[in-house]
Amino acid sequence: MYRENYINSLRTELVDMVAKDLTPVALYYGYSDVPLEANIKWRPQVLVLGNYSSGKSTMINEFLGADIQATGQAPTDDSFTIITYGEPDTPTDVVQIVEERDGKFLLNDPEYPFETLKKYGQRFASHFRLKKVNSPFLKSLALIDTPGMLDSITERDRGYDYQEVIGDLAQMADLVLIVFDLHKAGTVREAYISIRETLPKRTFEDRMLFVLNRIDECASLGDLLRVYGTLCWNLSQITGRKDIPLIHLTYSPRAMPASNHGAGDHDDNHRGFLNYLDNQREELKKAIALAPRHRLDHLATFVETHGERLAHFLEALISYRRALRKLRFKQTLVALLVALACGAVAGFIMLNYPLFGADQRILFTGAGGVGLAALFFWLAVPMRFYQSRFHRDALNNMDALTPLDNQTRRDSWENVRQLVRDYLNKTAGRFSLREVKQDFAIVCQVRDKGSKEVREALNELATMGDNPGAKTVPGEPA
Repeated sequence: MYRENYINSLRTELVDMVAKDLTPVALYYGYSDVPLEANIKWRPQVLVLGNYSSGKSTMINEFLGADIQATGQAPTDDSFTIITYGEPDTPTDVVQIVEERDGKFLLNDPEYPFETLKKYGQRFASHFRLKKVNSPFLKSLALIDTPGMLDSITERDRGYDYQEVIGDLAQMADLVLIVFDLHKAGTVREAYISIRETLPKRTFEDRMLFVLNRIDECASLGDLLRVYGTLCWNLSQITGRKDIPLIHLTYSPRAMPASNHGAGDHDDNHRGFLNYLDNQREELKKAIALAPRHRLDHLATFVETHGERLAHFLEALISYRRALRKLRFKQTLVALLVALACGAVAGFIMLNYPLFGADQRILFTGAGGVGLAALFFWLAVPMRFYQSRFHRDALNNMDALTPLDNQTRRDSWENVRQLVRDYLNKTAGRFSLREVKQDFAIVCQVRDKGSKEVREALNELATMGDNPGAKTVPGEPA
């Protein structure tokens, strides 16, 4: 109990830190369209992806202990479904849907972190929904079921950018399950793009679990090994990793009669090899159940990542303004020199032109007027030209605004580069250097000091028992 209270307290502090220090800066400069804490203030989430008919919905039903999601061999559901816990009106032991809401509700209710998805339009909203289910499995997390990935479907067919939606949801999720089945151990086009491009950009490798589902449909252990080997080969080619990622094996005992309909008897040898793999099913379920415990570490990573990216964003703006200030200083010096030269030339001409005589007051006034006119002309015309050219060159050569001397910096810049360009275009480079420096200092403090304190608290949590002062014994769970 003490451990849970500590976790909740630390989670609240993290959310408050983001809301107080990062969100105001992110909103002001257009780094984010919605408060950053909107993505982390809700409960832990598990995103479930996979090819069509890979058994995602069947697996979810197995976890929940009831037939909540529609299942079938053909694509049966093309919606994104948020499945979270809900209390029934009257107490019951039967697991069931206690409430359903549509996408418009989800996208506009501040309780949920999905406001950012409104940008995908009405077509997406009509394929987005919420189900509240009274399953004990959902008391500490939420599941996100997704449309099955296909080979031939295009963005135009769906009516929204599927990969972008997947990326946004993966960024929110604490765990991403990528589900395959033995009939399609390869990957379809959408799955390939997700694994190869979308997910690596929007989440971290340790948050992705690969799952081989429906293994009960293998006729023998040998068949299972062949399918497993095929999937390992395909994943190694897609991910580009030399090491083969861990693949969890699972099936749904509740769905076994349906999945084996027409496939012959379920003989003893078949059941025998499945029994050896029951521990795999339990391991997968435990890995999902641990998502809430990983939440704090993911929140700390969220603070570090956005602190680093937002600091990089502001650093580029500071670099732009400093370079512009340097240009203005040089051009002002040039303007003064031009003004002095023009004034001197005018004075010389008037001194040697009989019309003006030798009246020194007229000479100084005339020469000074010519010099000031030259100064104002230079500031109004040539300087504006040089500033406009500087702005255009900066937009065309964005990478010159910031050092990119290591991969971390390059990854960070890749995520904020377009945002910096958008802000410079929006403001035409007219913003306060002093204000940007102040905001940069705040963000750097969160990035450096705040995230360090969070990591220290997480290390303390790792040695904490359920009672105040209690320490876990090495090798034993807390």
